[in-house]
Amino acid sequence: MEKIKYKVIIVSLLSLALPAIIEQVLQSMVGFVDTFFISKLGLREVAAVGITNAILQIYFAVFLSISTAATVYISRFVGQGDNERAKKIVTQSIFLSVLVGVIFGLISLLFSSDLLALMGAKQDVIHVGEGYFKIVTVPSLIISLMFTCGALLRGIGDTKTPMKIGIRMNIIHIVLDYVLIFGVFFGGFGIVGAALATVIARVSGVSMYIYYLYKKRLLVPFSQWKIEGEWLKKLFNLGLPTAFERLFMRVGQILYFGMIIRMGTDIYAAHTLTGNFTIFSSVIGTGLAVATTTLIGKHLGSNELEEVKKYGRISVITTSVVMTGVLLLVWIISPYFATLFTSDTKVITLITTVLLIDVIAQPATGIVTSLTAILQAGGDTKFPMYVTAVGIWGIRTLGVYLLGVHFQFGLVGAWAAIAIDNYFRAFILYMRYRSYKWIKKIT
Repeated sequence: MEKIKYKVIIVSLLSLALPAIIEQVLQSMVGFVDTFFISKLGLREVAAVGITNAILQIYFAVFLSISTAATVYISRFVGQGDNERAKKIVTQSIFLSVLVGVIFGLISLLFSSDLLALMGAKQDVIHVGEGYFKIVTVPSLIISLMFTCGALLRGIGDTKTPMKIGIRMNIIHIVLDYVLIFGVFFGGFGIVGAALATVIARVSGVSMYIYYLYKKRLLVPFSQWKIEGEWLKKLFNLGLPTAFERLFMRVGQILYFGMIIRMGTDIYAAHTLTGNFTIFSSVIGTGLAVATTTLIGKHLGSNELEEVKKYGRISVITTSVVMTGVLLLVWIISPYFATLFTSDTKVITLITTVLLIDVIAQPATGIVTSLTAILQAGGDTKFPMYVTAVGIWGIRTLGVYLLGVHFQFGLVGAWAAIAIDNYFRAFILYMRYRSYKWIKKIT
């Protein structure tokens, strides 16, 4: 009977996660196509886009904190059957997303070249990448809304609609990517065309998200919208530790990315391309984390603590096993796949070597991914923040310097430091999970 119950849990977890995984995979495929097109322009362009995306990860950290808080609240309220409070969360999280998106857009407009230089980009890369950076990041309002609106739908257990929207966005993105980069019956715009394609696809996606939120009656008529400070404060308080958790991660990444950039453009290009390969595994983890957060939140809302514990155990095992298996397959084909992006044998060798290190780290990465989602769904957003701060700053960033720079192991040493950090955080988060102190009351 217990085995049957666990099978039901696995099926419910995977069925909810599958559309989110498909959505993430499709987005990653677009990223690959984007990188493939840009790689035809040159390694400077690849490096420029890689640096821009690294900076965007900091923006995403803040946007994700809002969407995480919104998901936790709306999944709890759906579990409780409280539709009125669920609607309030929808409206107020959108208000907060707009405010934060405008702030980051202004930062991008005013400090674009400074941010690229802070990442260690050389002048030729800044010259190539500044236009791309501005076009992609100034409309941060759109990115912020895209994060939040998608999270709200997933929070009520609807992962299929974001998947459908993602498919449409990706089709728009790929078509426009080719047309605007290379041109059809006109001269292409190069890297600027790639940026324009990205923005247009995101605008179309947000428009579709808003439409579906209205269609599902999660949004009240616009005439009834009003800012409610109490709810904004609740979202802010729950999301702030998540933002800092992500920011600790991203700021640490800026530091060790800067170290890697100074190793050489070809080495950083190898690092960027390897990151694209690992996306296949991380999207699986992201999809499972989305499902985990929703299911844990709903069962906590219904006060079904035994179900919460069972879903937690199954999620940790499933996420770790699946992520490791997927990345192992990616590593096997990586020597052949890498040739699509570059003919530089040194870069290809580096990609396959550091990818193997990440395969070894994947069991821990899966545990960290799942347990972070579980703790945050329980309302315990501070503990993952503390663990990430120690891991990223005390182990990963310092390790990249020691192994990658000081002892001159280069990119191999940098990725070894990343693996050590993941195993450290997996152990600490698991000990917290076993204590069940992460289950918090949310009102």
